[in-house]
Amino acid sequence: MTEVRPSSCAAPGHSLPSGLLHDLRTPLNHIIGYSEMLLEQAQEQAQDAFVPDLQKTHSAGKQLLALINDNFHPIRALDTPAANGAPREEQTTPVEQESAAEAFSDDPATGEFASGTAQGLLLVVDDLEPNREVLSRRLERQGYSVATAENGRQALERLRAETFDLVLLDIMMPEMDGYEVLRRLKADPALRHLPVIMISALSDLESVVRCIEMGAEDYLPKPFNPILLKARIGACLEKKRARDREAHLFEQLQENYRRLQELEKLRDDLTHMIIHDLRTPLNAMILGMQALDDIGDLNETQREMLGITRNGGETLVGMINDLLDISKMESGSLQVERQKVTAPNLVEAAVKQVVALAKARKVTLNTALEPGLPRLMADQAKLLRTLVNLLSNAIKFTPANGTVTVAVQPDLHEQSLLFSVRDTGEGIPSEAFGRIFEKFGQVESRQGGRTMSTGLGLTFCKLAVEAHGGHIRVESVLGQGSTFCFTIPLRAPAE
Repeated sequence: MTEVRPSSCAAPGHSLPSGLLHDLRTPLNHIIGYSEMLLEQAQEQAQDAFVPDLQKTHSAGKQLLALINDNFHPIRALDTPAANGAPREEQTTPVEQESAAEAFSDDPATGEFASGTAQGLLLVVDDLEPNREVLSRRLERQGYSVATAENGRQALERLRAETFDLVLLDIMMPEMDGYEVLRRLKADPALRHLPVIMISALSDLESVVRCIEMGAEDYLPKPFNPILLKARIGACLEKKRARDREAHLFEQLQENYRRLQELEKLRDDLTHMIIHDLRTPLNAMILGMQALDDIGDLNETQREMLGITRNGGETLVGMINDLLDISKMESGSLQVERQKVTAPNLVEAAVKQVVALAKARKVTLNTALEPGLPRLMADQAKLLRTLVNLLSNAIKFTPANGTVTVAVQPDLHEQSLLFSVRDTGEGIPSEAFGRIFEKFGQVESRQGGRTMSTGLGLTFCKLAVEAHGGHIRVESVLGQGSTFCFTIPLRAPAE
């Protein structure tokens, strides 16, 4: 074959309009690409007679393209528009450009492979049919399913009608260029997460930065390096799959959370209905036992047994009331009815309710109130139940001859009163401090493995204190006792 040499007018470094360079390079790339396809088919089908001629055509095309790349460079100022009115693509420099033979080869050394299983559905968008065909063939040999679009509008229509994994988008196209297609993709909530790789002969940094800033996942120059093409497509698809998995897991989490909320509501509604219906017969039993004690001719043993039964019934009513009030507090429907409350009167009323229990368990009750305590604007009934719950727990878990002390003092830092109930019981493990305030949260006693509460009283205390804008905490040392402290602001916190 005759060797192709540059003419005398084409000295190295000679400048030509970029439009003319584009028109020279594009058909040469097509010749090289299609000759490679024919060469592959001839080799696969054992048509050896055609192979030498195809190799010569392929080699001549490569030489001519190399001569153009080595001897000419574009003049930006003299760029001329294409016949259809669209701006033409500027080609890469010889250093940045790889021969079309390498771009379209299937040499196993490049790491390419043919797979019978589609690894993803890709959309190739290019206004030139030979470019679409050559790139589609390359991607299909890598194992991808490929669809094509010849312009930006067709690409958007296909993207809205079908589900794709990746878009390879040419920048310079008539009617709607790649920049505009990318902008519309990223503005569409249904398509904005679809990865886009920009492919164009434009190689200047400004174009790369613009595409990335607009949301493109990556950028590849033409003619593209097959290894780089495969690597970047693989990386983009892996990122998309990771995002898809994350989105799927998030949807599952939301659905599971919604179902959990529904189940919790169903459980709470059922619990509320049951405990509400239990309170009526229990109150009737207690009233009946009170009447029997008043009018009945009972001996001492019978009165003692009747008293134990009444105490058990009253304990059950207290548990039911705690459950109802906790449920109301959690839903925000229980109101705090504030009034003027004095700490000494509050402590005195609480001690009266537990003094019988303290005597029965041989526990000494002490009070320690600082003089001149200011009055509170608080819900007296709820604070009274809070103190009674804390005192009852302290007495129950304090051994005989132990002491329980209730104290009140000003908390200067928060303009509040600090209430505390200290016992000399067996103490609470530090790891259980948070759990004991949870609903039905229980702590196992070291003595005999028994549980240390029903798990309702302290939950009520926590919610009641927080409803006042205060805080509750516990301090405990195993074998020495526990102290429950809570603060109540002197005035209602601002809404």
